[in-house]
Amino acid sequence: MIRALVVDDDVTFCLMLKTFLMKKGFEVETAFSYSEGVRQLAKFNPEVILTDLRLPDKDGIDLLEKVMREKPQIPVILMTGYADIRTAVQAMKLGAFDYVAKPISPDEILATIGAALTAGGKSGSRAVRTIGVGEKVSYIEGKSPLALKTLEFVKLVAPTSMSVLILGESGTGKEFVARRIHNLSSRGNKPFIAIDCGALPKDLAASELFGHVKGSFTGAITDKQGQFEAANGGTLFLDEVGNLSYDVQMQLLRVIQERKVRRVGANAEVPVDIRILSATNEDLKQAVANGDFREDLYHRLNEFSIVVHSLRERKSDLVLFVSHFLSVANAELNRQVAGFSEEVMSVFMDYYWPGNLRELKNVVKRTVLLTHGDMVEIGTLPNEMIADSQCISLGDSNSPLKGAAAKSEQELILQTLERAKYNKTKTAQLLNIDRKTLYNKMRQYNIDL
Repeated sequence: MIRALVVDDDVTFCLMLKTFLMKKGFEVETAFSYSEGVRQLAKFNPEVILTDLRLPDKDGIDLLEKVMREKPQIPVILMTGYADIRTAVQAMKLGAFDYVAKPISPDEILATIGAALTAGGKSGSRAVRTIGVGEKVSYIEGKSPLALKTLEFVKLVAPTSMSVLILGESGTGKEFVARRIHNLSSRGNKPFIAIDCGALPKDLAASELFGHVKGSFTGAITDKQGQFEAANGGTLFLDEVGNLSYDVQMQLLRVIQERKVRRVGANAEVPVDIRILSATNEDLKQAVANGDFREDLYHRLNEFSIVVHSLRERKSDLVLFVSHFLSVANAELNRQVAGFSEEVMSVFMDYYWPGNLRELKNVVKRTVLLTHGDMVEIGTLPNEMIADSQCISLGDSNSPLKGAAAKSEQELILQTLERAKYNKTKTAQLLNIDRKTLYNKMRQYNIDL
């Protein structure tokens, strides 16, 4: 049982977090001030510390510094309602494992604790910890051959300084893979900053990434530190990197080559030491061929690539993830749903899961919310999932469609094509047949797209 110390002067929040962590299998002690936290540090000997930034006598930074001096093997996670990137960077540089802003998401704090326990201490003297039974994190490793292969690549590339391009569909967990690489690297106790390039306004992307000086453009009323400087010493994760404009791509390439950042409107350059991990669900090779993405930047980002496979490619992991997300949903919604009916699990196994793990997590949470008994029944599923469950394999000998009339088979193919937005590969997968069989069937029924 992992020992966690929670230090926060908000008594209600402190006790709520204690109760939640205890339900997840932790042994928890609380402290409501810096001095009380110091006493518990010596008495309780925690394995992880969660402390508020602002305490009545001193603050969380003071507690962090004391832990780093006396017990540097214990990871410290700072919590605050005053989210400030400068304070976050200061905390990281002092040795904090991570920095989370209130209100805190339960699965987020579990994920952060899990990552802290598996990353190793600042000095490297602490043994690597794994999350034990009943101690869930917001994402767990799969056990399928594809999942194990991905993990093997992560462990192989993590200790190096290579830039990694993480490929996969939306919702497959690309950021989790990036965090794993960071945590298993020598930069694991340094900042990890993730940027969604698709959400960056084009006219402010350069400012957000590289910073700016006061007066450099309308609205630049103060100097601003960019995310490259904030991640100095650690890892910068560029999610959906293919969405960056061509101009920003040029600036990014220069920073990678020279390891120096120039803020917008500034003359001086600031040296930076960062590792860049990036991810995309697009075909960057095609983007290069189309002239939308710089080839030289592509090769700089793609020193090593890792594919995160879709959920439908590793259905053997589905039961594992369903069980995990059920535990998360029960904790978040204060429910005690025991499991899923065979009918629901059958739909889960047959469904295409276009949104992958993100969609699975949302569906499980929805069903738990709508369930009033012990078991999740099919009526709680979204309508589109129930409709897709009617796409029974054409080749299934037990399927009622095996002996169906040609008209019914033709209608099924047309309905599935429409659901798959006329993507033939997806249609074949939904019908559990290969593309050649689908093409033959389409010719047989004169289906011309």
